[in-house]
Amino acid sequence: MKWDEEVDVLVAGSGGGLCGAYTAAREGLRVAVVEATDKFGGTTSLSGGGGVWFPCNPVLRRAGIEDTPEDALTYYRAVVGDRTPAELQETYVRRGADVIEYLERDGSFSFEVFPWPDYFGKAPKARLDGNRHIIPTPLPVAEAGALGESIRGPLATDRLGEEPPELLIGGRALIGRFLKALSAYPNASLHLNTALVELVVEDGAVVGAVVERERQRIAIRTRRGVVLAAGGFEGNDELRSRYGVPGVARDTMGPWGNVGKTLEAALAVGADVDLMDQAWWSPGMIHPDGRAAFALWFTGGLFVNQDGVRFVNESAPYDRLGRAIIEQMDSGATTLPFWMIYDNSTGAVPPVQATNVPMVEPEKYAAAGLWHTGQTLEELAEKIGVPGAALTATVARFNELAARGTDEDFGRGDEAYDRAFTNGESPLVPLGDGPYHAAAFGISDLGTKGGLRTDTAARVLDTSGAPIAGLYAAGNSMAAVSGTVYPGGGNPIGASVLFSHLAVLDMVGR
Repeated sequence: MKWDEEVDVLVAGSGGGLCGAYTAAREGLRVAVVEATDKFGGTTSLSGGGGVWFPCNPVLRRAGIEDTPEDALTYYRAVVGDRTPAELQETYVRRGADVIEYLERDGSFSFEVFPWPDYFGKAPKARLDGNRHIIPTPLPVAEAGALGESIRGPLATDRLGEEPPELLIGGRALIGRFLKALSAYPNASLHLNTALVELVVEDGAVVGAVVERERQRIAIRTRRGVVLAAGGFEGNDELRSRYGVPGVARDTMGPWGNVGKTLEAALAVGADVDLMDQAWWSPGMIHPDGRAAFALWFTGGLFVNQDGVRFVNESAPYDRLGRAIIEQMDSGATTLPFWMIYDNSTGAVPPVQATNVPMVEPEKYAAAGLWHTGQTLEELAEKIGVPGAALTATVARFNELAARGTDEDFGRGDEAYDRAFTNGESPLVPLGDGPYHAAAFGISDLGTKGGLRTDTAARVLDTSGAPIAGLYAAGNSMAAVSGTVYPGGGNPIGASVLFSHLAVLDMVGR
Protein backbone atom coordinates (compact mmCIF):
# COMPACT_ATOMS: atom_id res chain seq x y z
CA MET A 1 0.00 0.00 0.00
CA LYS A 2 1.26 3.42 -0.94
CA TRP A 3 0.15 5.73 1.85
CA ASP A 4 -0.84 9.33 1.12
CA GLU A 5 -1.25 10.46 4.72
CA GLU A 6 -0.41 9.12 8.18
CA VAL A 7 -2.08 9.71 11.55
CA ASP A 8 -2.33 7.94 14.87
CA VAL A 9 -6.14 7.77 14.90
CA LEU A 10 -8.73 8.07 12.16
CA VAL A 11 -12.34 8.75 13.18
CA ALA A 12 -15.04 8.19 10.56
CA GLY A 13 -18.08 10.34 11.37
CA SER A 14 -18.48 13.67 13.13
CA GLY A 15 -21.41 13.16 15.52
CA GLY A 16 -20.96 11.94 19.07
CA GLY A 17 -17.82 10.18 17.83
CA LEU A 18 -16.10 13.56 17.96
CA CYS A 19 -15.55 12.65 21.60
CA GLY A 20 -13.10 10.02 20.40
CA ALA A 21 -11.32 12.57 18.22
CA TYR A 22 -11.15 15.02 21.10
CA THR A 23 -9.80 12.34 23.43
CA ALA A 24 -7.11 11.42 20.92
CA ALA A 25 -6.04 15.03 20.45
CA ARG A 26 -5.99 15.71 24.17
CA GLU A 27 -3.93 12.57 24.82
CA GLY A 28 -1.31 13.78 22.36
CA LEU A 29 -2.20 11.64 19.36
CA ARG A 30 -2.44 12.91 15.82
CA VAL A 31 -6.06 12.45 14.77
CA ALA A 32 -8.05 13.02 11.60
CA VAL A 33 -11.85 13.12 11.37
CA VAL A 34 -13.48 12.29 8.05
CA GLU A 35 -17.11 13.27 7.51
CA ALA A 36 -18.87 11.99 4.39
CA THR A 37 -21.22 14.96 4.05
CA ASP A 38 -20.87 18.72 3.77
CA LYS A 39 -21.67 19.41 7.44
CA PHE A 40 -20.40 18.25 10.81
CA GLY A 41 -22.65 16.61 13.39
CA GLY A 42 -24.44 13.65 11.84
CA THR A 43 -27.62 12.50 13.55
CA THR A 44 -26.39 13.94 16.86
CA SER A 45 -26.64 17.49 15.53
CA LEU A 46 -30.31 16.93 14.62
CA SER A 47 -31.25 15.97 18.17
CA GLY A 48 -33.45 18.59 19.81
CA GLY A 49 -31.99 17.88 23.24
CA GLY A 50 -28.56 16.43 22.51
CA GLY A 51 -28.73 14.69 25.87
CA VAL A 52 -26.86 11.73 27.31
CA TRP A 53 -28.19 9.13 29.73
CA PHE A 54 -25.25 8.83 32.14
CA PRO A 55 -26.40 8.03 35.70
CA CYS A 56 -24.55 9.53 38.67
CA ASN A 57 -22.42 11.85 36.57
CA PRO A 58 -20.81 14.97 38.11
CA VAL A 59 -23.51 17.32 36.78
CA LEU A 60 -26.20 15.31 38.54
CA ARG A 61 -24.16 14.95 41.71
CA ARG A 62 -23.61 18.73 41.95
CA ALA A 63 -27.37 19.17 41.69
CA GLY A 64 -27.78 17.02 44.80
CA ILE A 65 -29.44 14.13 42.98
CA GLU A 66 -29.17 10.89 44.89
CA ASP A 67 -28.75 7.76 42.79
CA THR A 68 -26.37 4.83 42.63
CA PRO A 69 -24.75 3.02 39.71
CA GLU A 70 -26.18 -0.20 41.15
CA ASP A 71 -29.75 1.14 40.96
CA ALA A 72 -29.20 2.40 37.44
CA LEU A 73 -27.73 -0.93 36.39
CA THR A 74 -30.65 -2.80 37.94
CA TYR A 75 -33.01 -0.71 35.82
CA TYR A 76 -30.92 -1.06 32.66
CA ARG A 77 -30.59 -4.82 32.91
CA ALA A 78 -34.28 -5.20 33.71
CA VAL A 79 -35.32 -3.55 30.44
CA VAL A 80 -32.49 -4.71 28.15
CA GLY A 81 -32.40 -8.27 29.46
CA ASP A 82 -29.78 -10.65 28.13
CA ARG A 83 -30.04 -9.48 24.51
CA THR A 84 -26.62 -7.82 24.81
CA PRO A 85 -23.59 -8.85 26.91
CA ALA A 86 -23.94 -8.00 30.61
CA GLU A 87 -20.42 -6.57 30.71
CA LEU A 88 -21.24 -4.20 27.84
CA GLN A 89 -24.32 -2.95 29.66
CA GLU A 90 -22.34 -2.45 32.85
CA THR A 91 -19.66 -0.51 30.99
CA TYR A 92 -22.24 1.87 29.58
CA VAL A 93 -24.01 2.46 32.88
CA ARG A 94 -20.89 2.85 35.02
CA ARG A 95 -18.47 4.63 32.68
CA GLY A 96 -20.73 7.41 31.42
CA ALA A 97 -19.98 9.46 34.53
CA ASP A 98 -16.26 9.10 33.83
CA VAL A 99 -16.47 10.65 30.37
CA ILE A 100 -18.41 13.66 31.68
CA GLU A 101 -15.79 14.15 34.38
CA TYR A 102 -13.10 13.94 31.68
CA LEU A 103 -14.82 16.50 29.46
CA GLU A 104 -15.57 18.96 32.26
CA ARG A 105 -11.88 19.41 32.93
CA ASP A 106 -11.91 21.43 29.71
CA GLY A 107 -13.72 24.78 29.87
CA SER A 108 -15.12 24.19 26.39
CA PHE A 109 -17.65 21.79 27.85
CA SER A 110 -20.67 22.63 29.96
CA PHE A 111 -23.75 20.55 30.78
CA GLU A 112 -26.96 21.01 32.71
CA VAL A 113 -29.57 18.74 34.23
CA PHE A 114 -32.59 18.18 32.02
CA PRO A 115 -35.01 15.78 33.75
CA TRP A 116 -36.36 13.22 31.29
CA PRO A 117 -38.17 10.17 32.73
CA ASP A 118 -36.80 6.71 32.09
CA TYR A 119 -38.80 5.08 29.31
CA PHE A 120 -39.90 2.01 31.28
CA GLY A 121 -41.46 3.56 34.34
CA LYS A 122 -42.66 0.29 35.85
CA ALA A 123 -39.27 -1.42 35.71
CA PRO A 124 -37.33 -1.80 38.98
CA LYS A 125 -35.29 1.27 39.95
CA ALA A 126 -36.70 3.35 37.08
CA ARG A 127 -36.04 7.04 37.63
CA LEU A 128 -39.45 8.67 37.27
CA ASP A 129 -38.07 12.15 37.91
CA GLY A 130 -35.75 11.80 34.91
CA ASN A 131 -32.58 12.62 36.81
CA ARG A 132 -30.20 10.41 34.86
CA HIS A 133 -30.20 12.72 31.88
CA ILE A 134 -28.17 15.83 31.09
CA ILE A 135 -27.87 18.11 28.06
CA PRO A 136 -25.15 20.42 26.73
CA THR A 137 -25.46 24.06 27.68
CA PRO A 138 -26.40 26.24 24.67
CA LEU A 139 -23.51 27.90 22.85
CA PRO A 140 -23.46 30.90 20.48
CA VAL A 141 -22.34 29.86 17.00
CA ALA A 142 -19.55 32.42 17.10
CA GLU A 143 -18.03 30.72 20.16
CA ALA A 144 -17.78 27.39 18.34
CA GLY A 145 -14.89 28.77 16.32
CA ALA A 146 -14.29 28.82 12.59
CA LEU A 147 -16.21 25.60 12.08
CA GLY A 148 -19.35 26.79 13.88
CA GLU A 149 -21.08 27.64 10.61
CA SER A 150 -20.43 24.09 9.34
CA ILE A 151 -22.64 22.29 11.88
CA ARG A 152 -25.56 20.37 10.45
CA GLY A 153 -29.12 21.34 11.27
CA PRO A 154 -31.43 22.18 12.73
CA LEU A 155 -34.10 20.22 10.84
CA ALA A 156 -35.84 23.45 9.84
CA THR A 157 -32.65 24.29 7.95
CA ASP A 158 -31.96 20.81 6.57
CA ARG A 159 -35.50 20.11 5.40
CA LEU A 160 -37.04 23.56 4.80
CA GLY A 161 -34.06 25.77 4.04
CA GLU A 162 -34.58 28.15 6.96
CA GLU A 163 -31.65 30.21 8.20
CA PRO A 164 -29.95 28.47 11.14
CA PRO A 165 -30.19 30.27 14.48
CA GLU A 166 -27.18 32.00 16.01
CA LEU A 167 -27.50 29.98 19.22
CA LEU A 168 -26.52 26.32 19.17
CA ILE A 169 -28.84 24.19 21.30
CA GLY A 170 -29.36 20.47 21.80
CA GLY A 171 -27.22 18.22 19.66
CA ARG A 172 -25.83 21.20 17.75
CA ALA A 173 -24.51 22.62 21.02
CA LEU A 174 -22.76 19.33 21.79
CA ILE A 175 -21.13 19.28 18.35
CA GLY A 176 -20.22 22.95 18.67
CA ARG A 177 -18.50 22.34 21.98
CA PHE A 178 -16.48 19.45 20.56
CA LEU A 179 -15.43 21.57 17.57
CA LYS A 180 -14.49 24.43 19.89
CA ALA A 181 -12.40 22.10 22.04
CA LEU A 182 -10.73 20.46 19.04
CA SER A 183 -9.74 23.83 17.59
CA ALA A 184 -7.21 24.18 20.40
CA TYR A 185 -5.25 21.15 19.19
CA PRO A 186 -2.98 21.48 16.12
CA ASN A 187 -2.67 17.67 16.09
CA ALA A 188 -6.35 17.35 15.05
CA SER A 189 -7.68 17.82 11.52
CA LEU A 190 -11.28 17.64 10.32
CA HIS A 191 -12.36 16.95 6.75
CA LEU A 192 -15.81 17.37 5.21
CA ASN A 193 -16.99 15.62 2.03
CA THR A 194 -14.65 12.75 2.81
CA ALA A 195 -16.10 9.22 3.03
CA LEU A 196 -14.35 6.15 4.40
CA VAL A 197 -14.88 3.42 1.79
CA GLU A 198 -12.31 0.73 2.57
CA LEU A 199 -10.24 -0.60 5.46
CA VAL A 200 -6.68 -1.77 4.93
CA VAL A 201 -5.58 -4.93 6.74
CA GLU A 202 -2.06 -6.25 7.22
CA ASP A 203 -1.32 -9.41 9.18
CA GLY A 204 -4.86 -9.50 10.52
CA ALA A 205 -4.83 -5.92 11.85
CA VAL A 206 -6.46 -2.79 10.46
CA VAL A 207 -3.59 -0.44 9.68
CA GLY A 208 -5.39 2.25 7.73
CA ALA A 209 -8.23 3.17 5.46
CA VAL A 210 -9.03 4.48 2.03
CA VAL A 211 -11.22 7.56 1.86
CA GLU A 212 -12.79 9.35 -1.08
CA ARG A 213 -12.39 13.11 -1.20
CA GLU A 214 -13.28 15.20 -4.26
CA ARG A 215 -13.42 12.04 -6.38
CA GLN A 216 -9.93 11.04 -5.33
CA ARG A 217 -8.98 7.97 -3.31
CA ILE A 218 -6.63 8.76 -0.45
CA ALA A 219 -4.92 6.08 1.61
CA ILE A 220 -4.44 7.03 5.26
CA ARG A 221 -2.15 4.97 7.46
CA THR A 222 -3.17 4.71 11.14
CA ARG A 223 -0.54 3.96 13.76
CA ARG A 224 -3.09 3.27 16.54
CA GLY A 225 -6.51 2.58 15.05
CA VAL A 226 -9.68 3.48 13.18
CA VAL A 227 -12.91 4.42 14.97
CA LEU A 228 -16.09 3.90 12.98
CA ALA A 229 -18.71 6.32 14.33
CA ALA A 230 -20.47 7.22 11.11
CA GLY A 231 -24.05 6.47 12.12
CA GLY A 232 -26.26 3.70 10.85
CA PHE A 233 -27.48 2.65 7.41
CA GLU A 234 -30.99 4.06 7.68
CA GLY A 235 -30.60 6.07 4.47
CA ASN A 236 -29.94 2.97 2.34
CA ASP A 237 -33.13 1.22 1.20
CA GLU A 238 -31.20 -1.72 -0.23
CA LEU A 239 -29.53 -2.45 3.12
CA ARG A 240 -32.80 -1.87 4.99
CA SER A 241 -34.44 -4.46 2.78
CA ARG A 242 -31.53 -6.90 3.09
CA TYR A 243 -31.63 -6.84 6.88
CA GLY A 244 -35.39 -6.51 7.31
CA VAL A 245 -35.56 -3.02 8.82
CA PRO A 246 -39.18 -1.81 8.70
CA GLY A 247 -39.88 1.50 7.02
CA VAL A 248 -38.08 3.31 4.23
CA ALA A 249 -35.12 5.65 3.94
CA ARG A 250 -37.39 8.56 3.02
CA ASP A 251 -38.89 8.57 6.52
CA THR A 252 -35.73 8.40 8.61
CA MET A 253 -34.49 11.35 10.63
CA GLY A 254 -30.86 10.46 9.95
CA PRO A 255 -28.91 12.74 7.58
CA TRP A 256 -28.48 11.76 3.96
CA GLY A 257 -24.94 10.48 4.42
CA ASN A 258 -25.97 7.58 6.68
CA VAL A 259 -25.94 4.87 4.03
CA GLY A 260 -23.72 2.23 5.64
CA LYS A 261 -20.43 2.67 3.80
CA THR A 262 -18.34 2.12 6.92
CA LEU A 263 -20.47 -0.90 7.84
CA GLU A 264 -19.77 -2.50 4.47
CA ALA A 265 -16.07 -1.68 4.79
CA ALA A 266 -15.97 -3.47 8.16
CA LEU A 267 -17.91 -6.47 6.85
CA ALA A 268 -15.33 -6.79 4.08
CA VAL A 269 -12.59 -7.38 6.66
CA GLY A 270 -14.53 -10.02 8.62
CA ALA A 271 -16.41 -7.99 11.23
CA ASP A 272 -19.44 -9.50 12.95
CA VAL A 273 -22.79 -7.73 13.29
CA ASP A 274 -25.90 -7.90 15.43
CA LEU A 275 -29.35 -6.30 15.78
CA MET A 276 -29.40 -5.58 12.07
CA ASP A 277 -33.19 -5.41 11.81
CA GLN A 278 -33.44 -2.82 14.59
CA ALA A 279 -33.81 0.96 14.71
CA TRP A 280 -34.73 3.73 17.14
CA TRP A 281 -38.41 4.04 16.27
CA SER A 282 -41.04 6.75 16.49
CA PRO A 283 -44.42 7.68 15.07
CA GLY A 284 -44.05 10.13 12.22
CA MET A 285 -46.38 12.91 11.20
CA ILE A 286 -46.53 12.97 7.40
CA HIS A 287 -45.60 16.30 5.81
CA PRO A 288 -46.52 17.63 2.36
CA ASP A 289 -43.18 16.45 0.94
CA GLY A 290 -44.38 12.89 1.61
CA ARG A 291 -41.95 12.20 4.44
CA ALA A 292 -43.04 10.93 7.87
CA ALA A 293 -41.03 12.79 10.52
CA PHE A 294 -40.51 11.99 14.21
CA ALA A 295 -43.23 13.62 16.31
CA LEU A 296 -43.95 13.62 20.04
CA TRP A 297 -45.60 15.68 22.79
CA PHE A 298 -49.24 15.09 21.97
CA THR A 299 -51.54 17.30 24.03
CA GLY A 300 -54.73 15.77 22.68
CA GLY A 301 -56.17 13.43 20.10
CA LEU A 302 -56.10 9.67 19.63
CA PHE A 303 -54.79 7.32 16.95
CA VAL A 304 -57.04 5.07 14.88
CA ASN A 305 -56.27 2.50 12.21
CA GLN A 306 -57.94 1.82 8.88
CA ASP A 307 -60.89 0.26 10.72
CA GLY A 308 -61.51 3.45 12.70
CA VAL A 309 -60.39 1.67 15.87
CA ARG A 310 -57.94 2.90 18.49
CA PHE A 311 -54.96 0.54 18.79
CA VAL A 312 -52.16 1.99 20.96
CA ASN A 313 -51.13 4.19 23.89
CA GLU A 314 -50.54 7.48 22.09
CA SER A 315 -48.47 8.97 24.95
CA ALA A 316 -45.99 6.11 25.30
CA PRO A 317 -42.25 6.81 24.84
CA TYR A 318 -41.69 7.20 21.13
CA ASP A 319 -39.63 4.03 20.57
CA ARG A 320 -42.12 1.91 22.50
CA LEU A 321 -44.93 3.56 20.55
CA GLY A 322 -43.17 2.99 17.24
CA ARG A 323 -42.59 -0.67 18.06
CA ALA A 324 -46.24 -1.14 19.00
CA ILE A 325 -47.25 0.33 15.64
CA ILE A 326 -44.82 -1.95 13.78
CA GLU A 327 -46.21 -5.00 15.62
CA GLN A 328 -49.68 -3.97 14.48
CA MET A 329 -48.42 -3.57 10.93
CA ASP A 330 -46.70 -6.97 10.99
CA SER A 331 -49.90 -8.65 12.10
CA GLY A 332 -51.91 -6.88 9.43
CA ALA A 333 -54.09 -5.13 12.01
CA THR A 334 -52.86 -1.66 11.01
CA THR A 335 -51.87 -0.22 7.67
CA LEU A 336 -50.28 3.09 6.77
CA PRO A 337 -51.23 5.81 7.11
CA PHE A 338 -52.98 5.71 10.45
CA TRP A 339 -54.78 8.79 11.69
CA MET A 340 -54.70 11.18 14.61
CA ILE A 341 -58.29 12.20 15.39
CA TYR A 342 -58.75 15.49 17.28
CA ASP A 343 -61.31 18.19 17.90
CA ASN A 344 -61.22 21.88 17.05
CA SER A 345 -59.43 23.01 20.23
CA THR A 346 -56.33 23.89 18.22
CA GLY A 347 -58.18 24.50 14.97
CA ALA A 348 -57.12 22.42 12.00
CA VAL A 349 -53.57 22.06 13.35
CA PRO A 350 -52.97 18.75 15.17
CA PRO A 351 -52.19 18.93 18.91
CA VAL A 352 -48.54 18.00 18.39
CA GLN A 353 -46.12 20.28 20.21
CA ALA A 354 -42.86 18.77 18.93
CA THR A 355 -42.95 17.94 15.23
CA ASN A 356 -39.15 18.31 14.96
CA VAL A 357 -39.57 19.16 11.29
CA PRO A 358 -41.64 22.38 11.55
CA MET A 359 -45.14 22.37 10.14
CA VAL A 360 -45.76 24.38 7.00
CA GLU A 361 -49.01 26.07 5.98
CA PRO A 362 -52.12 24.02 6.87
CA GLU A 363 -53.51 24.34 3.36
CA LYS A 364 -50.53 22.40 2.01
CA TYR A 365 -51.38 19.42 4.23
CA ALA A 366 -55.00 19.60 3.12
CA ALA A 367 -53.99 19.80 -0.56
CA ALA A 368 -51.79 16.73 -0.13
CA GLY A 369 -54.68 14.77 1.40
CA LEU A 370 -52.94 14.57 4.77
CA TRP A 371 -55.32 16.67 6.89
CA HIS A 372 -59.10 16.40 6.72
CA THR A 373 -62.02 18.09 8.46
CA GLY A 374 -65.61 16.99 8.99
CA GLN A 375 -68.46 18.66 10.85
CA THR A 376 -69.32 15.24 12.28
CA LEU A 377 -67.30 12.12 12.96
CA GLU A 378 -69.27 10.31 10.26
CA GLU A 379 -68.30 12.95 7.70
CA LEU A 380 -64.66 12.81 8.81
CA ALA A 381 -64.68 9.01 8.63
CA GLU A 382 -65.85 9.11 5.02
CA LYS A 383 -63.05 11.49 4.07
CA ILE A 384 -60.32 9.30 5.55
CA GLY A 385 -61.86 6.02 4.41
CA VAL A 386 -62.72 4.40 7.74
CA PRO A 387 -66.10 3.06 8.93
CA GLY A 388 -68.17 5.89 10.39
CA ALA A 389 -69.89 3.78 13.04
CA ALA A 390 -66.55 2.42 14.25
CA LEU A 391 -64.96 5.86 14.50
CA THR A 392 -67.95 7.22 16.39
CA ALA A 393 -67.87 4.31 18.82
CA THR A 394 -64.09 4.67 19.25
CA VAL A 395 -64.34 8.35 20.17
CA ALA A 396 -67.24 7.66 22.53
CA ARG A 397 -65.19 4.97 24.29
CA PHE A 398 -62.16 7.26 24.48
CA ASN A 399 -64.22 10.07 26.00
CA GLU A 400 -65.63 7.63 28.53
CA LEU A 401 -62.11 6.59 29.57
CA ALA A 402 -61.04 10.24 29.72
CA ALA A 403 -63.94 11.03 32.04
CA ARG A 404 -62.76 8.27 34.37
CA GLY A 405 -59.13 9.36 34.07
CA THR A 406 -57.98 5.79 33.48
CA ASP A 407 -57.20 4.16 30.16
CA GLU A 408 -58.37 0.59 30.71
CA ASP A 409 -57.71 -0.25 27.06
CA PHE A 410 -54.09 0.81 26.47
CA GLY A 411 -52.78 2.29 29.71
CA ARG A 412 -52.28 5.85 28.48
CA GLY A 413 -51.11 7.84 31.47
CA ASP A 414 -50.04 4.86 33.57
CA GLU A 415 -46.32 5.76 33.49
CA ALA A 416 -44.38 8.91 34.30
CA TYR A 417 -43.28 9.53 30.71
CA ASP A 418 -46.92 9.49 29.55
CA ARG A 419 -47.54 12.51 31.80
CA ALA A 420 -44.27 14.32 31.09
CA PHE A 421 -45.93 16.81 28.77
CA THR A 422 -49.09 17.42 30.80
CA ASN A 423 -47.55 18.59 34.09
CA GLY A 424 -48.33 15.25 35.66
CA GLU A 425 -51.99 15.39 34.70
CA SER A 426 -53.75 12.67 32.73
CA PRO A 427 -52.97 12.81 28.99
CA LEU A 428 -56.50 11.55 28.29
CA VAL A 429 -58.15 14.66 26.88
CA PRO A 430 -61.74 14.09 25.73
CA LEU A 431 -62.81 15.25 22.30
CA GLY A 432 -65.41 18.01 22.35
CA ASP A 433 -67.97 18.98 19.76
CA GLY A 434 -67.22 19.19 16.06
CA PRO A 435 -65.82 20.07 13.69
CA TYR A 436 -63.38 17.17 13.89
CA HIS A 437 -60.03 16.73 12.21
CA ALA A 438 -57.70 13.93 11.12
CA ALA A 439 -53.95 14.06 10.40
CA ALA A 440 -52.04 11.28 8.63
CA PHE A 441 -49.21 9.52 10.44
CA GLY A 442 -46.65 6.90 9.46
CA ILE A 443 -43.61 5.28 11.01
CA SER A 444 -40.27 7.09 11.33
CA ASP A 445 -36.92 6.32 12.95
CA LEU A 446 -34.00 8.15 14.47
CA GLY A 447 -31.55 5.81 12.74
CA THR A 448 -30.74 2.12 12.66
CA LYS A 449 -29.18 0.58 15.76
CA GLY A 450 -27.81 -2.63 14.30
CA GLY A 451 -24.12 -2.69 13.57
CA LEU A 452 -20.72 -4.04 14.50
CA ARG A 453 -20.31 -6.24 17.55
CA THR A 454 -17.86 -4.72 20.01
CA ASP A 455 -16.32 -5.52 23.36
CA THR A 456 -16.23 -3.18 26.35
CA ALA A 457 -13.25 -1.28 24.91
CA ALA A 458 -15.24 -0.66 21.69
CA ARG A 459 -13.00 -3.07 19.75
CA VAL A 460 -14.83 -4.57 16.77
CA LEU A 461 -15.18 -8.35 16.95
CA ASP A 462 -14.86 -10.77 14.08
CA THR A 463 -17.25 -13.66 13.45
CA SER A 464 -15.32 -15.88 15.87
CA GLY A 465 -15.70 -13.33 18.67
CA ALA A 466 -12.07 -12.16 18.59
CA PRO A 467 -11.17 -8.44 18.41
CA ILE A 468 -9.95 -7.12 15.07
CA ALA A 469 -6.79 -5.27 15.98
CA GLY A 470 -6.89 -1.59 15.13
CA LEU A 471 -10.67 -1.39 14.51
CA TYR A 472 -13.22 0.20 16.85
CA ALA A 473 -16.85 1.28 16.63
CA ALA A 474 -19.22 3.55 18.55
CA GLY A 475 -22.75 4.94 18.39
CA ASN A 476 -25.06 3.69 15.66
CA SER A 477 -22.12 2.10 13.84
CA MET A 478 -21.94 -0.45 16.67
CA ALA A 479 -24.61 -2.95 17.64
CA ALA A 480 -26.56 -1.02 20.27
CA VAL A 481 -25.68 -1.82 23.87
CA SER A 482 -29.39 -1.37 24.67
CA GLY A 483 -30.41 -4.24 22.40
CA THR A 484 -33.99 -4.08 21.16
CA VAL A 485 -35.17 -1.40 23.60
CA TYR A 486 -34.64 2.30 24.28
CA PRO A 487 -34.10 2.61 28.05
CA GLY A 488 -34.07 6.39 28.26
CA GLY A 489 -33.48 9.61 26.35
CA GLY A 490 -29.80 10.10 25.52
CA ASN A 491 -28.89 6.45 25.04
CA PRO A 492 -27.91 6.73 21.34
CA ILE A 493 -25.77 9.84 21.74
CA GLY A 494 -24.42 8.50 25.01
CA ALA A 495 -23.19 5.33 23.32
CA SER A 496 -21.43 7.36 20.64
CA VAL A 497 -19.76 9.70 23.11
CA LEU A 498 -18.72 7.01 25.58
CA PHE A 499 -17.54 4.22 23.32
CA SER A 500 -15.55 6.49 21.00
CA HIS A 501 -13.84 7.82 24.15
CA LEU A 502 -13.15 4.32 25.45
CA ALA A 503 -11.85 3.27 22.04
CA VAL A 504 -9.15 5.91 22.11
CA LEU A 505 -8.28 5.23 25.74
CA ASP A 506 -7.73 1.61 24.71
CA MET A 507 -5.41 2.77 21.93
CA VAL A 508 -3.50 4.94 24.40
CA GLY A 509 -3.17 1.99 26.76
CA ARG A 510 -1.82 -0.20 24.00
